Amino acid sequence: MRRAAAWLSVALVLGLAAPLAAQTGPTARERTLADVRQDLNVLYIEIQRLKRELSTTGGPEVTPSAGGPILDRVDAIEGALQRLTARTEELEHRVERIVEDGTQRIGDLEFRLVELEGGDVSALEETTTLGGEVDAPAPDPAPEADAPQLAVGEEADFEAATAALEAGEAGRAAALFRAFREDYPGSPLAPRAALGLGRALAAEGDTRAAARVWLDGFSAHPDAEVADETLYRLGDALATLGQTEAACPILADVGVRFPDSPFAGEAAARREGLSCP
Repeated sequence: MRRAAAWLSVALVLGLAAPLAAQTGPTARERTLADVRQDLNVLYIEIQRLKRELSTTGGPEVTPSAGGPILDRVDAIEGALQRLTARTEELEHRVERIVEDGTQRIGDLEFRLVELEGGDVSALEETTTLGGEVDAPAPDPAPEADAPQLAVGEEADFEAATAALEAGEAGRAAALFRAFREDYPGSPLAPRAALGLGRALAAEGDTRAAARVWLDGFSAHPDAEVADETLYRLGDALATLGQTEAACPILADVGVRFPDSPFAGEAAARREGLSCP
């Protein structure tokens, strides 16, 4: 349970809470989407009533001064209606983005937690949509372990990205690793590509993005050859970001999962430096 809580905190640190928090900002507390829609309905009815009043009071007995105030009210209400309509469209767009992003992240997190706890991921039900009918994508299946076949140019592209990283060209390496992951999504080299992309991003100073990549890479391939290094780098990145409570359990997991790995010793030293319990 503590391990699940640790991974939940990692997900929150790396961005899950950000899109959901948008729903509780100051603007949302002051006016909800339902309030705006209600105002629109009231204004629409008022405009129709005033227009009917204008159409039935025309005639020789109506002076220009008598019609002026009503027309001013109609113009003012129409202006407010336009502003409220624009605000409604903006809020709807934000809600749709929050629903899509939040649903996908929750689905990924549910899969990762069940996988990390040793549960049966095939028994997971479809992720509950946050306020709408948005289908969360299924996690990518792990590549076959028995003699995987590389596509034409796949190994060459990976080696080019690795060479750029070793040459200190972090920006170029990051671009090459991203292109590799897009071109070969089911590649047997995917765990190493995720590790390399994270290293390139960290070298550029984007530690948070690197941590996200390592989290995704380890969650998708927890038994990969480079899983020990990926997990260690994730914990180290969280510590660098100042998230000690999340980093300590992750670093401890390195020694538990990979006791014979050289990164187990590095993780233990990092925990000691953080004064982890």
